[in-house]
Amino acid sequence: MLYAILCYHDEAAVCGWSREQDAAVMARLGAVQERLAAQGKLGPVARLMPTTAATTLRKSVEPPLVLDGPFAETKEQLLGFYLVEVAGLDEALAIARELGVANPGGSYELRPVGHFHAGATAT
Repeated sequence: MLYAILCYHDEAAVCGWSREQDAAVMARLGAVQERLAAQGKLGPVARLMPTTAATTLRKSVEPPLVLDGPFAETKEQLLGFYLVEVAGLDEALAIARELGVANPGGSYELRPVGHFHAGATAT
């Protein structure tokens, strides 16, 4: 079963890390990713740019409204995601727990993927 693991964290805290702190967290996450890839469980992984780079299209109004920034005003923002192929929720939770050890302080939302289309790879 394919699960999306959505990674949330306090964006101000993450953007405030020094290059060394960021590199250390990415190295710990990289170790988890390498293990999952070796097991054939790891799909696409993305780290998103800060919400200051976001644009939101709201189609709930006519005409549709384009806004700078994220839609939600919350302390924690969606900063990235993993797609993992696992047997079920328990295995996805185990992976999320491991990611939480590598990058403490945030939260991980797990959702089964209903449809996935790989599309073309970006260059």
